[in-house]
Amino acid sequence: MMLRVPSASWSRCGSRLPNVAGLKRSHSKQWPLRRTYASITDLSNFPEPGEQLHGFTLKRSKHVPELQLTALHLQHEKTGAEYIHVARDDKNNVFSIGFKTNPPDDTGVPHILEHTTLYPIRDPFFKMLPRSLSNFMNAFTSSDHTTYPFATTNRKDFNNLMSVYLDATLHPLLQENDFTQEGWRIGPENPTALVSGEGKPDDADGKLVFKGVVYNEMKGQMSDASYLYYIKFQDHIFPDINNSGGDPQRMTDLTYEHLKQFHAKNYHPSNAKLFTYGDMPLTDHLKEIGSQLDLFQKIQADKAVKTPISLDGGPHHITVKGPTDPLVDKDMQYKTSTSWLMGDTSDILETFSLGIMSSLLLDGYGSPLYRGLIEAGLGPNWSPNTGYDSAGKTGMFSVGLTGVKAADVPRVKEAIMTTLQDIHDTGFDRGKVDGLLHQLELSLKHKTANFGMGLMQRLQPGWFNGVDPFDALAWDDTVSAFKERFSPKGYLEGLLGKYLLNDRTLTFTMEPSPTYGDDLAAEEITRLAGKISEASESAGGEEKAREKLEARELELLGVQENARSQDLSCLPTVHVKDIPRQSETKAVRHSTLGQVKVQWREASTNGLTYFRAINTLAGLPEDLRMLIPLFTDSVMRLGTKEKSMEQLEDLIKLKTGGIRVSYHSSADPTDIQISREGLSFSGYSLDQNMPAMYELLRTILQETNFDGPEAESKIRQLLQGDASGALNAVASSGHSYARRFAEAGLTPLGSLNEQIGGLTQVQHTGALAARSATEGLGDVIAKLKAIQQFAISNSLALRTALTCGSESTSANEAALQNFLSTLPSSTSIPSSKAQPTSLFRNTNTFFPLPYQVYYSALALKTVPYSHPSGAPLQILSQLLTHKHLHHEIREKGGAYGGGAYARGLSGLFGFYSYRDPNPQNTINIMQDAGRWACDREWTEQDLEEAKLSVFQGVDAPESVSEEGMTKFVSGVNEDMEQRKREQLLDVRKEDVREVAQKYIVEGMQRASLTVLGEKNDWINEKSGWTIKNLEMMQAAGAAVDSDTDSTNLVV
Repeated sequence: MMLRVPSASWSRCGSRLPNVAGLKRSHSKQWPLRRTYASITDLSNFPEPGEQLHGFTLKRSKHVPELQLTALHLQHEKTGAEYIHVARDDKNNVFSIGFKTNPPDDTGVPHILEHTTLYPIRDPFFKMLPRSLSNFMNAFTSSDHTTYPFATTNRKDFNNLMSVYLDATLHPLLQENDFTQEGWRIGPENPTALVSGEGKPDDADGKLVFKGVVYNEMKGQMSDASYLYYIKFQDHIFPDINNSGGDPQRMTDLTYEHLKQFHAKNYHPSNAKLFTYGDMPLTDHLKEIGSQLDLFQKIQADKAVKTPISLDGGPHHITVKGPTDPLVDKDMQYKTSTSWLMGDTSDILETFSLGIMSSLLLDGYGSPLYRGLIEAGLGPNWSPNTGYDSAGKTGMFSVGLTGVKAADVPRVKEAIMTTLQDIHDTGFDRGKVDGLLHQLELSLKHKTANFGMGLMQRLQPGWFNGVDPFDALAWDDTVSAFKERFSPKGYLEGLLGKYLLNDRTLTFTMEPSPTYGDDLAAEEITRLAGKISEASESAGGEEKAREKLEARELELLGVQENARSQDLSCLPTVHVKDIPRQSETKAVRHSTLGQVKVQWREASTNGLTYFRAINTLAGLPEDLRMLIPLFTDSVMRLGTKEKSMEQLEDLIKLKTGGIRVSYHSSADPTDIQISREGLSFSGYSLDQNMPAMYELLRTILQETNFDGPEAESKIRQLLQGDASGALNAVASSGHSYARRFAEAGLTPLGSLNEQIGGLTQVQHTGALAARSATEGLGDVIAKLKAIQQFAISNSLALRTALTCGSESTSANEAALQNFLSTLPSSTSIPSSKAQPTSLFRNTNTFFPLPYQVYYSALALKTVPYSHPSGAPLQILSQLLTHKHLHHEIREKGGAYGGGAYARGLSGLFGFYSYRDPNPQNTINIMQDAGRWACDREWTEQDLEEAKLSVFQGVDAPESVSEEGMTKFVSGVNEDMEQRKREQLLDVRKEDVREVAQKYIVEGMQRASLTVLGEKNDWINEKSGWTIKNLEMMQAAGAAVDSDTDSTNLVV
């Protein structure tokens, strides 16, 4: 569970114990200096087990050639802290410090503590973001541990960040004001209005409410029905592990003293696990880490590994209540699953084998459980807990569905048991196992930019629960052992029988409650009244309690305001001068095959070839565009006349690393009023398998059978599956949906993106999913067949890109030529009689949705990528985010997130807030942000930090498969990129003020605003709002809502 965005590092300042750990100690044997560095991963470069340096003893080391790495396991002698270093020839270095944090209750103390690790200034993580060139900075509150990782390619930046991370976690201030800001408090809803005199204590602004960043974050999290189902399931099967994120109903029981006690007990080196990765010297890391850990004495830490309840007395049945989903049929509102406990996850071979078994049972449309449950019509989507979970000490396997009818709830378990028995009796297909092993082989060869971060995230859950990380790294050994066990028949079938063919189960069901949201609101009102009553009793009366709460809120406002001008000189920083003025170019060349343009990127790819193509679709009618997402799903679902989708999936796994068909859109780099759209195709495979990959791609595009007897039912299942997950998708990233809708009325590209991936598409999918069987989907299928006819062609409309080793270019050119020869040389897009319905306007739009918090976005049209103003607009977005909006929207307003953004390729500038309790105040802040930026006396340091923030993304490392793709996808060439780079580096303070005035202040009257959340009195037509109801429709052509001040969004 990732519950926040921080990260950082600095040199110590402020009063505390001196660091004397760098002095030599007689007990420490120094590693010999005679070793040479022939290779970063050569074991001869590292000490022998038992040798010591900077207070650490090397326990063991292991070279893993298949992963091209060497791992070292060390232990800090004084405190017992464990440390894994992974040496690999990778410039993207990673650091993480983590602690075992078993939550004692549901108050969310691990999560709130993660938000309050502050030393020696308020919130160093957020303040370090613009002082770093890191490409990843975050923190994770997991169910039983908390980790703080970062990644950077810059050595100075790495040292800065590591210093801050260690200091912030081990020596936080933990001030009470920080607890009340990040955790919870009671205060007036809009204290700023009270201070300014615009509000009064007895009106809405003065109303006492629960506040707090984490409190509001978790209210938003609990609005996600999938998360709610999962966390309630965990509560029952894992009662010894409480909700580490926090249940809002319990969070208000947490006290400041409990927070400090939890830190003292758990954030200690004796309870820590550290991880570093990359090509930087281990000795340098040990010196800094050892100096900080040596300040501590060893304690007895709580490293207890929690286990789930016993299911030996099963079957067990639990039913809880949950919210209804307005985008899903009212008769399909149940969620249910059945779970089994598996073996000890420290048995790496069995854990690996159970993962293979789970994939065979669940992955793909041809998998037995998909056919037995979803294809059988029992529900459209897997339940959130479905799959094999090996994160804890005891493994767990669950299967379930969402969108289930009440009468079908018991049938789900029956179908699961029947399917498992059938597969046990008939046996697993060995060809399917070969396909999965082939996927694993390709994953090892695939060069990703974030390998180190992925490795850390894969190792840590098990490491905290007794799994030996060295065993988890022994990839070839594990695969070889699996193949040996699997060779005789019956191995996987034996595991299935051992663990799943029994009724030692927990069946967990969530039934819909129409009053669930109202009940939550009523509970909060009652709980608030109780807390106010307690405060009144303590203060000597309600009026005195109110005065005390208001005074505390005003004190916090003062602290937050003072933090704006806090001296940050104690925080380290990298500098703009550290950024190369010349960009690192990845050479590409171009050729043509007939009319088709080909881009070549020749690089070291470990014997893999990556393919990408875009077929431009000019003049695409809206009614066909709206069906593109369904088309791309359908060609990966229906199969052909000759092959079922199960057979095609098996071939894809055996021959490729995956094939993808998706929608593509982009704006012209020189004119945002020009946009292009089309279909994008991608895939990769071993060099020798590229002909097979092309044939599979051609097959699914040209031969998918939309006329088959099961085509309509399978398409309906796709629609129902998308509809059943839509509300939760919006809940988890509501600000993104708000942004898309706000941008839709500003540019052609914005309109296209909203139709394909926004609330308009959500509504369209829900309307089609709601069609009755008698109405059918015949017209939809006819349009899908029409799209198939022009999806790809061997013509000027098609362009391709290949990334491969230089030794395979000739073979790849021949394979591509052969593929192109199988495609039609020309296609035509049919015209449509349907009138466009997605006529977006830049208005104030509100979507009533059953969430406890709000998501908002305000967007403005600016300039194309090539325009000189684009660079200062990007800098302005970072300045506003870090110097203004974070303080106002998050710290003061209590939202989980908020900021500004500049989409250089789209020509758009905007603002957003995320899980926001006070959208009215946020809107005022957004609308006034341009004037604030114009009035601000920007410093050179402000500009320096904003440029560093921008270049975190500009210079982020790329996976080899992405090299050269910016040019291919967007049309931005090397000269344009270099010019933009120089413009960004050269932005001046006056440039920032100029674009703030011209595009933000003067453009605000043409801005587009969108808000998602619970409808309140301030939302009405008289105030200029257009209200669009996003709800389940009984037919695509449902009537307009009868309310005069609102409309249904119907496409």
